[in-house]
Amino acid sequence: MTKTPAPPKRLLIRTWGCQMNVYDSARMADVLAPLGYAPTEQVEEADMVILNTCHIREKATEKVFSDLGRLRDAKQARGGEMVIAVAGCVAQAEGAEITARAPWVDIVLGPQSYHRLPEMVARASRAAGAVIETDFPAEDKFDHLPEQAAPQGATAFLTVQEGCDKFCSFCVVPYTRGAEYSRPVAAILAEARRLVSLGAREVTLLGQNVNAFHGEGPDGGAWSLGRLIHALAGIEGLARIRYTTSHPRDMDDELIAAHRDIPALMPFLHLPVQSGSDRVLKMMNRGHTADDYLRLVDRLRAARPDLALSTDIIAGHPGESEADHEATLALIRAVGFAQAFSFKYSARPGTPAATMAGAVEEAAKDARLAEIQALLRDQQTAFNLSRAGMVADVLVTGPGRHPGQMAGRTPWLNPVHFDGPDSLAGRIVPVKIVAGHPNSLTGALAVPPHPDSRERNAA
Repeated sequence: MTKTPAPPKRLLIRTWGCQMNVYDSARMADVLAPLGYAPTEQVEEADMVILNTCHIREKATEKVFSDLGRLRDAKQARGGEMVIAVAGCVAQAEGAEITARAPWVDIVLGPQSYHRLPEMVARASRAAGAVIETDFPAEDKFDHLPEQAAPQGATAFLTVQEGCDKFCSFCVVPYTRGAEYSRPVAAILAEARRLVSLGAREVTLLGQNVNAFHGEGPDGGAWSLGRLIHALAGIEGLARIRYTTSHPRDMDDELIAAHRDIPALMPFLHLPVQSGSDRVLKMMNRGHTADDYLRLVDRLRAARPDLALSTDIIAGHPGESEADHEATLALIRAVGFAQAFSFKYSARPGTPAATMAGAVEEAAKDARLAEIQALLRDQQTAFNLSRAGMVADVLVTGPGRHPGQMAGRTPWLNPVHFDGPDSLAGRIVPVKIVAGHPNSLTGALAVPPHPDSRERNAA
């Protein structure tokens, strides 16, 4: 008699925060696949739910507990037959608080421990309370992950570096992700080749401080990010390379030269500045001045004249004055950003800024943030409008919102929509940009399509 295979167990992963969390969620799904877990988007049918959390934004912990309250009800509706796990930076920082306030949680694991998920699931089935793994393990988690990641599509993320040694006053990353660690070059190149074999045309290299990369190369010496990008550019079929997030102090000559010399390295760079005031930058422990940043931007644009920049800005760091705020506005005007992320300062427990004097009143933070965002929004709109009339190479990522429409990204990371067949998905095609909008572009497929050199090399 043929034995009927057991139905797959269902896994729901909810992800907040940065692209590294998106990558981590995909790898957690890889780790759990051999246990029979298949993805679902429906909490009612999930046998396991993982909340992959971020601790950077304000009230992150409370948002997690709000979601956990709803998951408690779903778990009760299934007679308790649901494994609930909290992963990521909130888990790392608030592990004891999670188990105290939400005793129905089965697993709490930090970002360095998700390679242990299968073991933790087995332990949770036997344990009377939650299984907690929030240490920084001695072994490299990447050595314990499955070799083949699930397909991510035409664009894929690849973590090359984790942790941070900068200790900015406002940031929890050194406490939740640990010290800087760079993966070996051979492992990165092998994973990049697998991603390309699974259909990726563009790979974004991830790290909390990615341009501090110093992974061991095949020669036994430490490689820089610029040297790694040179090696990645030689992979057949890999048409585009990006990286994020960077620190101005680690933008070395070799990486700047890579922007000049490597066509596959896209002309878009996320380079957080946080403030335009030297006084605030010193309080933030950023290790650079506003002039340092501006001179770096000049060097980058000299190397790659079409380079577009994005940044992070914090409004209302403790001690920030109106004059400091005006200095930030002046820096924004001087640079001209294509995109940006801006936030009100919010205290993160355990960080130096949380105990600093000179807290800025909420009304002042609101007003400053509104002024910053209005300026940044105008710059983003102006950049998008400047694309109109050009023919851009667009990596087609899939269907658009409307029938017969496709969506993709320009080299400058602009979202663009145009009419075209589904067969274009995963290809790089020339698109005439006919209109720019505040958040996206509208285009028309250039006829006849002409393959550029990157398209031919990737064929």
